Amino acid sequence: MRYANLLMVSAVAVLAWAPAASAQAPGYVPPKTSWGAPDLGGMWTNESRTIMSRPKDATKLTISEAEEKELLKENVYTKVEKDEAGASDVSVEGSKKLLADENANRGYNRFWMEPGSHFARVKGEIRTSWVVDPPNGKVPYKPSAARGYNDYGGPEARPLTERCLRGFTNAAGPVIGNGMYNNNYEFVQTPGYVMLFAEMIFDARIIPIFASKAEAKHAPGLLKKQDGDAVGWYEGNTLVVETINVPAKQNIYVSDQGKVTERFTRWNKDQILYEFTVEDPSMYTQTWKGEMSFAANSKAPFEYACHEGNYGLMGILAGARKYEKDGRKTEKFQPVFGELSE
Repeated sequence: MRYANLLMVSAVAVLAWAPAASAQAPGYVPPKTSWGAPDLGGMWTNESRTIMSRPKDATKLTISEAEEKELLKENVYTKVEKDEAGASDVSVEGSKKLLADENANRGYNRFWMEPGSHFARVKGEIRTSWVVDPPNGKVPYKPSAARGYNDYGGPEARPLTERCLRGFTNAAGPVIGNGMYNNNYEFVQTPGYVMLFAEMIFDARIIPIFASKAEAKHAPGLLKKQDGDAVGWYEGNTLVVETINVPAKQNIYVSDQGKVTERFTRWNKDQILYEFTVEDPSMYTQTWKGEMSFAANSKAPFEYACHEGNYGLMGILAGARKYEKDGRKTEKFQPVFGELSE
């Protein structure tokens, strides 16, 4: 990991705190850094069977352990395990049989996945989705704004994930996501900056910290920063991050016209409560909100290697040209495990 960017500016922000909000487990007193900020540093993970939008088999946000057990039987990863019965047969004929349905997601064998084995615990509750508002637990996309990539005309139209420039789970945020693997994080704090380092694609969000919301200043709109223009400040025991001006095609949950407000609070010694609000009328029918949990993790992020970027785009476009030559229409693009990406 490289921390050079953290050292580019050494100015220290003067921190000010408002009265603490009720975002901790009863009786828990969050730790502070040596300079008095709420301590969020360390290794964390959002590995979970819970995903952004509520699955169709779940009817409510919070469930019991018995209900969780039933939902896990129908979870998308469980279905993959069932579908891949016999996948250990590495013969040519065995491979042809497994791939006979032409399901592109077969390239992601269950052996390589680590989505966790349970739904998330958020504030002590078992949650079926990260979305808490709207009440149906669904991301309220406008029909015209649902993200999909059905244009195979050239490399300019393809998503950044196909070049390994961006993780398909939106792992770094804003609106942090999770997925089938690489769900580990490291949070690093200095007096003037916070770094949210994602294992997926090794993406690092470096956020300047201001003394208060009133003093937080965004950069000029002409500057298109990686992961958007984020500014942060502390409110009591909470780190608040506001992000605007996210470059087009770089993020699946917000456009360059939208704003995301994120809140990070130590819920207890083993969990960070992550809350987010998305305001983007260009993409959504309403403002929507969510809550996620980050669990303390004993292992550092693994080195990320994304080999598809070496030849994936060439293969995708070559496949599209073959479809055209055969007089076939290119099929509508489906993200890997469509139920995991809205």
